[in-house]
Amino acid sequence: MESTGGPYLNTAAVTSPVGIARLLQMTFGCTTFSLVAHQGGFSAAYGTFCMFVWTFCFAVTVFIVACEFTHLHSCLSISWGNFTAAFAMLATLMSVTAAVIYPFYFVQLDCYPIGCEVRDFRIAASVFAGLLFVVYAAEVFLTRAKPGQVTTYMATVSGLLKIVQAFVACIIFGALVNDSQHGKYVATQWCVAVYSFCFVVTVVVVAFSVTGKTALPWFPFERAVVVYTFGAVLLYVSAAVIWPVFCFDSKYGSPRRPSLCAKGRCPWDSQLVIAIFTYVNLLLYVVDLVYSQRIRFISHL
Repeated sequence: MESTGGPYLNTAAVTSPVGIARLLQMTFGCTTFSLVAHQGGFSAAYGTFCMFVWTFCFAVTVFIVACEFTHLHSCLSISWGNFTAAFAMLATLMSVTAAVIYPFYFVQLDCYPIGCEVRDFRIAASVFAGLLFVVYAAEVFLTRAKPGQVTTYMATVSGLLKIVQAFVACIIFGALVNDSQHGKYVATQWCVAVYSFCFVVTVVVVAFSVTGKTALPWFPFERAVVVYTFGAVLLYVSAAVIWPVFCFDSKYGSPRRPSLCAKGRCPWDSQLVIAIFTYVNLLLYVVDLVYSQRIRFISHL
C-alpha cells in the first residue's frame, strides 16, 4: 500500500525537549500519587486536593502526549498550541501548590505517631512533588513566546498571566468562603463582585483562545481583551482600596488579629489573605495590560 501522507507516529512528541519534559511529568506524577496512595496516606481537604492535582495533571499529560504522538490532536476542533500552553501554566501553579501543601501538613521528621515507614514515604512523595513542579515549569519555559516569534496567544506573557490571574482569584474565593464576613458591608460585597466578574471574563478569554474562536470577523476580540484588561485594573484598584479599609480600619474592623481567634477559623486571617492576593492580582493585571499592547492573536496554531 502506497503512503499518501507523512509518518503515522510523531516521534518528536517524545524525543524533543518538550516531549522529554512531558515524559518526566508523567513519571514524576505517577510516582508521587502512587507513593501517597500506597503508604504515605492523605486526609482532609488538603490531602484530597493534592491527590486531585497529581492525578489530574498526570491524566491530562498522558492525553497530550498520546494525541501528539499519534497526530490525533489534528482531529480536535481546538487550538492545540493554546491548549497545551494553558495547561502547562495551570499544571505549574497547581503542582507547586500541592508541593507546598503536602509536606507542610503531612511530613514530619519524627517517626511518632505515624511510623518511620509512613514518614519515609511522605518525604519521598514530597521530593517527587517538587520535581513534578520543576518539569512543568520547564515546559512553560520551553514553550513560552520568544521576542519576534509567531506563536499562540496562551504562550505569550499576557496569555500565561491570564492563567495566573484566574488561579489567584480561586485562592481569593477560597478565603472568601472561609468565614471572611464579606457580606458585612456593601463595600466588601462590591469587592466580591469585582473578583467574580474579573475571574469569569478571564476564564472566557482563555476558553475563546483554547477553542480557537479569537478570529471572529464580527467581533474585535483582540481589542476587547485589551479594554477588559484596562477595566480589570481599575476594578482591582477599587478593591485594593476598599477591602483593607473595611476590614482593617478600626472604624469597621480590626487592625490587629484578635487574640481569641481560633487558628484556621479566624475571619481576620481570611481577610488578610484576600487583601494580599488582591494586590497580587492587581499587579498581574497591570503587567498584563503592558504586555497586551504588543501582541497579535493567532487562533489556528
